[in-house]
Amino acid sequence: MDQNLSQYKIFYEVAKAGNISKAAKELYISQPAISKAISKLEDSLGLSLFTRSSRGVQLTAEGEVLFEHTKEAFDALERGELELKRIQEFDIGHLRIGVSNTLCKYILLPYLKTFIDQYPHMRITIESQSTAQTLSRLEQQKIDLGLVAEPSVRRDLSFIPVMDIQDIFVTTPSYLENLYLREGRDTDIFETGNIMLLDSSNMTRHHVDEYMAQNHILPRQILEVTTMDLLIEFAKIGLGVACVIKELIQKELDNHTLIEVPLDIPIHRRTIGFAYHPSNQTTALKTFLEFLY
Repeated sequence: MDQNLSQYKIFYEVAKAGNISKAAKELYISQPAISKAISKLEDSLGLSLFTRSSRGVQLTAEGEVLFEHTKEAFDALERGELELKRIQEFDIGHLRIGVSNTLCKYILLPYLKTFIDQYPHMRITIESQSTAQTLSRLEQQKIDLGLVAEPSVRRDLSFIPVMDIQDIFVTTPSYLENLYLREGRDTDIFETGNIMLLDSSNMTRHHVDEYMAQNHILPRQILEVTTMDLLIEFAKIGLGVACVIKELIQKELDNHTLIEVPLDIPIHRRTIGFAYHPSNQTTALKTFLEFLY
């Protein structure tokens, strides 16, 4: 499009008014300036857009075609302006969040409840996915925010810590007692027990695998599970020894439904927080970050 947008605006207003003087009043510019802009537009297009008479102007067939397109364009711009005004008036925006099922259920939901109470008109999309996918989509700026364990490599992302978590191994008292009866109390639980872990694609699993490798722990029998909730439930029915997040099962530990398996060296703690791309300047993200602080 070689023409200045203002020329199309002038053409549009003249076509609507059917009169140059009326369009001049609408646009707050002189009639000669309007006539000049229309002539320039016609010259650049190589077409006559209006027929002139003492009663005003009338669109030519070609002018009618152009008017329909400019009407769609300016109507779309007007709708956009109204939408922005509505966003400002009602705190409406679109916040896209990436999070794993576990972190969504146990950590994100309480934050969202309070946030929605304060900003009830905010549109929120939750992408339930692995931490690796969330980090990738943050880098590509396809989502605004991710609730993740603090990555070892920041990848140019900003990170706001929320809480520390501790990975531990737990089981039921009865499972542990039966294991001792069968294998002896000096048994190595990791060699003789049924060790339940998240599947190998999970970032938590990578963290635990790294710990076990560093401490020369080699489980002989591993049951892989897709979600933390399933791990907890399998542990509670006495299916084996599960590696879970301590903060998620504090109730079970307190009432002795589950007991913690002692480790010579504890698994080092992780930090959970909100990650975002610092170049993201959307109103929705700014609003949520202000809410966090």
